[in-house]
Amino acid sequence: MTNIIPGEDRAWEILSGIEPEDIRKRAGVDIEENRKIYKVRSFGQPFSVDIGNKEILSLDKEGEIFLGRLGYFFRLSLLWYLVKATDTEPSGKLVKPSSMTGGDIFFRGTHVLPLDAVAKKYAGDRKGFVERGILMGGNEVRYGDVAVELYPLPRIPVTLILWLEDDEWPARADLLFDSTASLHLPIDILWSVAMMSVLIFM
Repeated sequence: MTNIIPGEDRAWEILSGIEPEDIRKRAGVDIEENRKIYKVRSFGQPFSVDIGNKEILSLDKEGEIFLGRLGYFFRLSLLWYLVKATDTEPSGKLVKPSSMTGGDIFFRGTHVLPLDAVAKKYAGDRKGFVERGILMGGNEVRYGDVAVELYPLPRIPVTLILWLEDDEWPARADLLFDSTASLHLPIDILWSVAMMSVLIFM
């Protein structure tokens, strides 16, 4: 794996030395006046990131899943997004993780995304798939038989596509990033973003 990013502690350390206005502009987040507390929306849920106290709080009960079951992926992704994000807007062009530099990580052992489990769960449940995506701040888009666009982080949309089962083929699910994703995060942290995006459907 190339371009490995250290963990959470290092991210907090770096963030403490960055001007708040710089983070606000690059990451597309809000900031409390004269304080290093950022307001970030992830999967439609509001969170606060307090740099001084090294604390991430959910501002809505729906967001608790991200600090609990998905805490490892969420905290790492959010903090490094604040460190690394650029002011580049999404292009609208979708790419497979495998086509990105270092994208082979998505096909190694425990790093394989559990897309088969999502496909199995929603094999014939188009409505349930869309409803879950909308609950997580997403919106329906036109790909496959059904698809939702999610916003794990403000400048990093993720599209989850589902092909429903029929008489000939089992259901199948795919995940695509916007082509600009690698401008905001290295591939190993994008893997964490992708994992969250899949796990919220399970």
